[in-house]
Amino acid sequence: MNITVNGHEQAVPPDATITDLVEAMGMPSRGIAVALDQAVVPRSAWPHTVLVSGARVDVVTAMQGG
Repeated sequence: MNITVNGHEQAVPPDATITDLVEAMGMPSRGIAVALDQAVVPRSAWPHTVLVSGARVDVVTAMQGG
């Protein structure tokens, strides 16, 4: 099935979770935030949040600076 990740279409397996997506992207599990359809998903919910076809996911990393 297809979802949109950071503005780009991406195929993911059926029943993929946010945790599955983050791992497949090679992202660290810390220092990032994930929004699903414009709502931030708490890290504790990632393993239980199943992605559906057409979902819009934004993965952002924390940045330091001033």
